[in-house]
Amino acid sequence: MSSLPEHIEESIRARKLFRRGEKILVAVSGGADSMVLLHLLHQLAPAQGWKLAVAHFNHRLRGRSSDADETLARETARQLGLPFAAGSADVRRFARRHKLSLEMAARELRHAFLAREARKRKCSAVALAHHADDQVELFFLRLLRGSGGEGLAGMKWSAPSPADPRLRLVRPLLGAAKADLEQFARSQGIRFRKDASNDSPDFLRNRVRLELLPLLRKRYQPALAKTVLRVMDIVGTETEFVGQAARAGNKKFASLPVALQRRRLQRQLLEQDIAPEFELIEQLRSRPGRVVNIEAGRHLWRDAAGKVRQQRGASRPAFQRGSKTVNVAKAGSAEFAGRHFAWKMEPPAVFRRPTVVAGREYFDAAGVGGKVVLRHWRAGDRFQPIGMKVAVKLQDLFVNAKVPREERRNRVVAAAADGRIFWVEGLRIGEPFKLTAQTGRRLRWEWQNQ
Repeated sequence: MSSLPEHIEESIRARKLFRRGEKILVAVSGGADSMVLLHLLHQLAPAQGWKLAVAHFNHRLRGRSSDADETLARETARQLGLPFAAGSADVRRFARRHKLSLEMAARELRHAFLAREARKRKCSAVALAHHADDQVELFFLRLLRGSGGEGLAGMKWSAPSPADPRLRLVRPLLGAAKADLEQFARSQGIRFRKDASNDSPDFLRNRVRLELLPLLRKRYQPALAKTVLRVMDIVGTETEFVGQAARAGNKKFASLPVALQRRRLQRQLLEQDIAPEFELIEQLRSRPGRVVNIEAGRHLWRDAAGKVRQQRGASRPAFQRGSKTVNVAKAGSAEFAGRHFAWKMEPPAVFRRPTVVAGREYFDAAGVGGKVVLRHWRAGDRFQPIGMKVAVKLQDLFVNAKVPREERRNRVVAAAADGRIFWVEGLRIGEPFKLTAQTGRRLRWEWQNQ
């Protein structure tokens, strides 16, 4: 594999992964991938003026084997004449304390260590040994977990560290296959250690690598890695475009394409350290003001402009204050609280019950009047649904109709010129405004969630 150094050098140059003269911290586990990365960067460093240092994090998960990994990394750094730093932590204890999986706990502790060492040594980049096979495994792991486009795009060649956004994580081997790395190590006499835990079926990643991927290659697609990496690249570039459009767009939230709505909400959730799960995003996206309880005493909702807001404590969000007055004497339309309304006055006709159409009702125009106020439910509101003899509290009607408490304040009502409510979203029409044999003009009222 004499071409591997040239291939990696070209990837670094074409993607501008490192700057000339940059200080780079190389994360070395002792496995074949990181040992090859260390030797390649050491080989390329003189021509580029890079100043390398080596860092190893001992997860203390495999006893003597973990210590042997550290010894190999330390000894190799000494032979290459490079500074070396080691860190360790009780990953199992940390995972139990913070209710994390072993993999997530190890990742969090490892990145924190690398960030500390990079700052101490004034390194602006950390080189990691992830390769093409890791990308393919990650694609299927995230696919099985239902990840969106950003997750399916996989790891980036260069990205901010999760422990310190000022620090870059760089992956120069992302275009190389693991088999090529191991062959290069053997051909160059590079020592490395094999992690026996990589063969354990206890971890989903291992089952994907050892069971799923071989099956797919054998029975369905021999060029699986090439195909998946191409898909990841396509998904990644399209996801990046959607992200840029979501940040730059000035249109009203309700008029944005669904993909941009989702991305705006996802970005806001991440900024608030909330996992942007698909179901949560859809609950927020589908209706402004809908309250979502994400944990005890913590609620989220979004306003009509697409802004995600949160509240802590047992109290519920206040009644929504927004309103809009529209002139229904002439045909027209309006948007309010994420709904589109349209109306039209129709001339007198022989009385008959209107055909039932979803999102459409008819009212006696004289009873409604020329001005209609669109607003949300307010404390003390009363309403007389068709068939009832008296008006009752709207809250009682919501309870009887089993409208979830978190949705009641979000329902839109329409009040006639005299202030009486003639229409409530999701309920029957108002008795005083129904069509009768004495009705002259009638008001056709239509609505649709955007």
